[in-house]
Amino acid sequence: MSFVPGPHPQQPHDAHRARQRRDRALAIGLSVLVVAGLVGFGSYLVLNTSEASEQKQERAQDAGSASGAGSEDGKAPAEGRQGKSDGGPIEGLRTWDAEKLTRNHVTTPVTYPMKPPVGGDHNPVWMNCDGEVYEKAIPDVNAVHSLEHGSVWVTYTGKAPAADVAKLAERVGRTPYSLMSPYEGQSGTIMLSAWGNQVTVDGADDPRVGRFFEKFVQGPQTPEPGATCSGGLGTP
Repeated sequence: MSFVPGPHPQQPHDAHRARQRRDRALAIGLSVLVVAGLVGFGSYLVLNTSEASEQKQERAQDAGSASGAGSEDGKAPAEGRQGKSDGGPIEGLRTWDAEKLTRNHVTTPVTYPMKPPVGGDHNPVWMNCDGEVYEKAIPDVNAVHSLEHGSVWVTYTGKAPAADVAKLAERVGRTPYSLMSPYEGQSGTIMLSAWGNQVTVDGADDPRVGRFFEKFVQGPQTPEPGATCSGGLGTP
């Protein structure tokens, strides 16, 4: 009769090693799950933080654009290139389309549709207009060239009171890009002209005088801003 050996009973140390392998595998699996969870949560936080930062920047840019509307540096825009804001419409102001007024240089006489003229073809030489006060009438064709450079031209008739003439002369004398002269034949006793703009005032103390200067001395209507007002024709 033959003897068939049965399975050997598992030794205690073999069972211990098996438990260790199971425990190690379980620990590794749990670690992988924990790390994956942390990575996912970290990515969520990073994305949320990035989106919040972008939204904050967009809101700041929108606020900056709103506060700096009409100005590249965020400052309040001025009405004119050198002047202050005009503070509203000037009563009685007559305007012409500044871009449609011709600007050719000519050496022949020019007939203007308004007196004094506020634009049109003109002489190549301008009247000096750095606060010049002329006691005699000056040529229209030279004065119009001064308007093209951004000056304000104050004109008056023989009916203007001497006190008003003196006050206006004082203002013009301290204002670059302005000139003053007598002008017979104009519709008003005292008139102020700029390129494409003109108003008749009641006197030197009329508030529209200051507002006209503020708006149109080197104002937005100027075809050639910054062009010189000296070195031209200095005497009528």
